[in-house]
Amino acid sequence: MTATGTRPAPPAATVEATGGRAGVRRWAADLAMGTRFAVTGGREGWARTVLTALGVGLGVTLLLVAASAPAILSARESRVENRNTYQGGEVPKPGPHSVRFDHVTTRYHGDDIAGVRLYGEGEKPAVPPGLDRIPRPGEMVVSPALGELLDSEDGALLAQRLPYRVVDTIGGQGLSHPRELYFYAGVDRATAEADDYSRLDRWHPDDLPPEELSPELVLLIVVGCVVLLLPVVTFIATAVRFGGERRDRRLAALRLVGADSRMTRRIAAGEAMFGALLGLAVGAGLFALLRQLADDVSVRGYTAFPSDVAPSAPLAGLIAVAVPASAVVVTLVALRGVTIEPLGVVRDARPRRRRLWWRLALPAAGLALLLPLTSSYGAGGRAESLQVSAGAVLMLIGTTALLPWAVEAAVARFRGGPLPWQLATRRLQLSSGTAARAVSGITVAVAGAIAVQMLFSSVRAENTEATGADLTRAQFVSYVSVREHTDPRKVVDAFRRTEGVTQAMGMVEAYASEVNPGDPEDISEAPLAVADCASLRELARIPDCRDGAVYLTEPGSGMGSEHSVRPGDRIDLRSDTTRPAKDGAAVWTVPRTASWVKPRTNPMGGEFSGVLITPAAIDVARLPDPTALTMVSLDPEVADALELARNTDARFDSDMNGWALSATSEDEQFADVRKGLLIGATATLLLIGASMIVSTLEQLRERRRLLAVLVAFGTRRSTVGWSVLWQTAVPVVIGLAISVAGGLALGTVLLKMIQSPVAVDWASLVTMTGIGAGVIALVTLVSMGPLWRMMRPDGLRTE
Repeated sequence: MTATGTRPAPPAATVEATGGRAGVRRWAADLAMGTRFAVTGGREGWARTVLTALGVGLGVTLLLVAASAPAILSARESRVENRNTYQGGEVPKPGPHSVRFDHVTTRYHGDDIAGVRLYGEGEKPAVPPGLDRIPRPGEMVVSPALGELLDSEDGALLAQRLPYRVVDTIGGQGLSHPRELYFYAGVDRATAEADDYSRLDRWHPDDLPPEELSPELVLLIVVGCVVLLLPVVTFIATAVRFGGERRDRRLAALRLVGADSRMTRRIAAGEAMFGALLGLAVGAGLFALLRQLADDVSVRGYTAFPSDVAPSAPLAGLIAVAVPASAVVVTLVALRGVTIEPLGVVRDARPRRRRLWWRLALPAAGLALLLPLTSSYGAGGRAESLQVSAGAVLMLIGTTALLPWAVEAAVARFRGGPLPWQLATRRLQLSSGTAARAVSGITVAVAGAIAVQMLFSSVRAENTEATGADLTRAQFVSYVSVREHTDPRKVVDAFRRTEGVTQAMGMVEAYASEVNPGDPEDISEAPLAVADCASLRELARIPDCRDGAVYLTEPGSGMGSEHSVRPGDRIDLRSDTTRPAKDGAAVWTVPRTASWVKPRTNPMGGEFSGVLITPAAIDVARLPDPTALTMVSLDPEVADALELARNTDARFDSDMNGWALSATSEDEQFADVRKGLLIGATATLLLIGASMIVSTLEQLRERRRLLAVLVAFGTRRSTVGWSVLWQTAVPVVIGLAISVAGGLALGTVLLKMIQSPVAVDWASLVTMTGIGAGVIALVTLVSMGPLWRMMRPDGLRTE
């Protein structure tokens, strides 16, 4: 029997655990005991384990999807490479495997549609991937998605634009992704020769030249990935701490039967590790389910083949090891501030104030990594990207780490107020950590989103330029190369008769050579435009226009601004100008009565500078290689006016080169990056919403008995409901304030790295902050139903 006041000697197990092989066995035994508690703790234990597994599983699912991104992109690029026709070297000569080809692109209801027109020139023409043979003239092989569209009522107008008979479906190896709208169409020799198709004798003849990303886009991708994945990691770390208070009381009971403090911590870690391992299984199952639905689910127009959705082996292994390991580490760190004694948990007393210094050290370390790059960043390689990633992670984690300290410091000063407010603040004063952890995911997400938005706005400004197009004057442009024996004026007339077209301003354009008798070798091009007076007034300011007149635009900054044509000059109208022209039918003389006019910005945003001719002054059949340019105004009341205009364009131009005018044009690489970030943001936002619901349900489950006691003693349900709302609102407001400050700081440093002026899009900042608050408000409202059920008197029952 021990003397009074003397602490009992530690059990032999504790002595064994001091090191060596016995220590490893002790660790394994204690972790295994924690695992048994997780599965044998009755309904209460299983509820906690299931919530932990569900929370961890949601995070693991998104991590596995992110780990599959490299494989998805690689498989997609490989299939695109296999069907590419890029020929950097010499064009092959006709042979047994030669194929004539021509690329075609169009848009339909906002979707891009691409294809290749083919003519099998050789005896055994090379067959593109995904096809069994070259389609015959008039036949078309389509992707499954395009086939579905053409067979539907919605695709009726598109079927008119593609006048081919569908005979087969492109195999998966010939498509970049399952929902791609792609086709191969067969043409005859005459069409291929008339349109001067290119030639190949094998698919994928040369590697496409690599597209180098700008440093700004590389930085945007790196920071975007960090911002999208960090909330996932934060939530996993929060999920493994579900049921912390009840767990601590169980550990106190273990102390009562002889376990020491270190043993109880290892048992708690084993319990959390089992929840994490179960979460890994749940995440793997959800991932396998989503993988099978990959070709049916479209996220912002992007799909993938199920076979492509395969996580990288190293990344999958890292997730499998890191998740349970992090569960153990997080649990041990969380228990450092808790003294578990045989008769209770010291956490029930006033907790020790949180330390601030290390929370400030994290963002300071992040700044120390990022600031040197403000003068030398240039997307120099992996080391630089890792430095950016580490700096951004430290700043965002530091922002999140400040939240518990800030909540504790703020609520410690709250006094008085209405009863719901007092209930909420007292709960936060006793234990603010749980509430802070619940909104930590939103905090890091909003902070990262603000920084990314600042960087995104700057990169978008550099990769987006104004076209100058005037959409009030025209919305669609057709540029048709006029074939022999075709009257270009028929093109304009066809547009004017098209349903949904309110106005069509058409002209015939051509380039001719000026004849210089002084120096026959001095040949310069003169742009010519033939149109009626109404259309010519869209190109120049002509106060008094009459049919038969000719006008010369004053030299400006637009197309043909360097032309030197003057009244009385002679223009060579021949297509072949290898030799200087002599007087004759091939020469047209600019009338000496031609007058000078000032050019006007046309609806496309440019200026025409050259010779403007009315129809009576020249026969358009004499023009060399004429093209019919038509600027079309559409009726907004006709839903398919744009598609009808595209169909008219396709009747005269098999290449379907007509395009809809836009006020801005966006760099293609930037557009791809933007789409990828939006897809990731959508997935992260869904995860945050789901994780918030799980976290809120866990908190309510923890307080079920307390809520039932309050109601049993006569507390109004509305009072309890408002107190729960205040308990959520206070950490949210503090967290959003910290996230705004942290996001602005990180965004400022990132903009300095790309030498861009610091500018804040306040509207976007308010929007993102509002979305973060809205997600939490929505989750809180959803939790009102379970809250009402938990406030019933039967909540006092226990097992």
